[in-house]
Amino acid sequence: MGFQDHLVLLQGVNVRLCADAESSDLVLASSSNDDEEIIQRNKEDLSVDRSSYFYLPGRVLHIDGDDNYLDRCMKFYKQMGIQANGLSMDEKSISNRIIELLKEYRPDIVVITGHDAYYARKNDKKDIHNYQNTLYFLNAVKEARKYEKNQDKLIIIAGACQSNYEELIKAGANFASSPKRINIHALDPAIIASSLAFSDRNQSIDLLKLIDKTKYGSDGIGGIITNGTMYVGYPR
Repeated sequence: MGFQDHLVLLQGVNVRLCADAESSDLVLASSSNDDEEIIQRNKEDLSVDRSSYFYLPGRVLHIDGDDNYLDRCMKFYKQMGIQANGLSMDEKSISNRIIELLKEYRPDIVVITGHDAYYARKNDKKDIHNYQNTLYFLNAVKEARKYEKNQDKLIIIAGACQSNYEELIKAGANFASSPKRINIHALDPAIIASSLAFSDRNQSIDLLKLIDKTKYGSDGIGGIITNGTMYVGYPR
């Protein structure tokens, strides 16, 4: 590092990524934020017939290791008309509090996300210790399943960029990242959660269609066929 260089912390605008770099290696780029486009597209996808029926979408508890991404997800839920509670919490601490939070907020869907990374140089995707935060997400999922074992009564969405998808699913997550160990979009967990919140409680979701709503599809997020969480009533 040169005498005039400084170590700079970088955070992805759209991708859930944090990294550091020397200031001399950086090139100024234009800002890009596609949240409004994503919100509009999902509103169109989730439009419902309000002429005769009324709808009670599922409730979401979103726990995020990053304040900025949490704020963006909470704005997304508000725009979508979903009742959501959001908490910013260090990834290491989530498993210690998850049960008390589930008891307090009683959500239909819980999102456990933040930052993660796969250390590819170690060359073993199966070793949970080759990931920055997957172990902490894994422990949080296991604790949540102690509270509610039924995967239709409590839907768990877990993981972040490059997380160990297979282990999170084995632990009891309904949806997890990242099958191809790639980075995911900041709003991807919220997109999955909102779609499930607006899906009929008595019907299984279209798994492939749901995953295709995310930025990188099945490379970034995968999951199991799950029932929705929305109650439909009549008359309006």
